[in-house]
Amino acid sequence: MTNEKNNTMNEEVVEQVNENVELTEEEVAEPVFAEAENAEQADANPLEEQLQEIQMLQEKLDAADNRYLRLQADFDNFRRRTRLDQEASEKYRAQKLITDLLPALDNFERAMKVEADNDQTKSLLQGMEMVYRSLVDALNKEGVEPIEAVGKEFDPHQHQAVMQGEDENYGSNIVTEEYQKGYLLKDRVIRPSMVKVNQ
Repeated sequence: MTNEKNNTMNEEVVEQVNENVELTEEEVAEPVFAEAENAEQADANPLEEQLQEIQMLQEKLDAADNRYLRLQADFDNFRRRTRLDQEASEKYRAQKLITDLLPALDNFERAMKVEADNDQTKSLLQGMEMVYRSLVDALNKEGVEPIEAVGKEFDPHQHQAVMQGEDENYGSNIVTEEYQKGYLLKDRVIRPSMVKVNQ
């Protein structure tokens, strides 16, 4: 009797489980139809979506290419500027020292214009001239050259006019006198000549 009871109970439990598990045809078909519907919607515009995605990716690639090209150009300009700065630094490295030495050179020139009236003064002037020549040679080795002035046409880049005069021996706008010598360092004017210019 107990076995029968157990069997009956088991059958009832199985029936309840089966009732819970069984689905109607509509319930079974519902997810399948939903998937098919989604697939149809996805197939409706796949080409258009892909074209939009390709266009978006192409725009990103173009922007990245432009950014890369700008960076490359900036870097090339930076390298060129750095190289030119280094070359200029090397070329004009002695400019400050030379500029500081020019007044001493001027003083030597003025001192050597003094007329010697005895042997002691003559030997002193000879010694000064030797020192002056050594200075000039050292400056020449660095690329320093005096600016030619007297008899040349006035050039505002190389000459500084401090006076004007009238001299029949010179044409108009010609330098007639030089008051202070000017100097070039290679192709750069480090001090213009102070001059008198004919009208």
